[in-house]
Amino acid sequence: MKQLLIIGLLISFLTGCTKEDKCMDSGTITGLDPRDCMCCGGWFIEIRDTMRRFDQVPADCVIDFNTITYPLKVKLDWKKKDTLCLGDEIRVTRMEQEK
Repeated sequence: MKQLLIIGLLISFLTGCTKEDKCMDSGTITGLDPRDCMCCGGWFIEIRDTMRRFDQVPADCVIDFNTITYPLKVKLDWKKKDTLCLGDEIRVTRMEQEK
């Protein structure tokens, strides 16, 4: 049993993200969330066939969200928010337009 645990940890370590761009997920920003509710707003983004939503853009992001056209393909690092309201909220830590 210990051997399986060690092998699992080793595989996780070797395939885990580094600071290189290869760890960024592909996503498609499909548009603004126009709903008017306490938990609404931000942008809809599809990541791995799942629609999610983010409401803040990372400070170092150079995408001009005032002029983009949808859909927009991006690369991003993200994680689920700690406190969920509707259940689809994520926090984007890094984002760039896909080339």
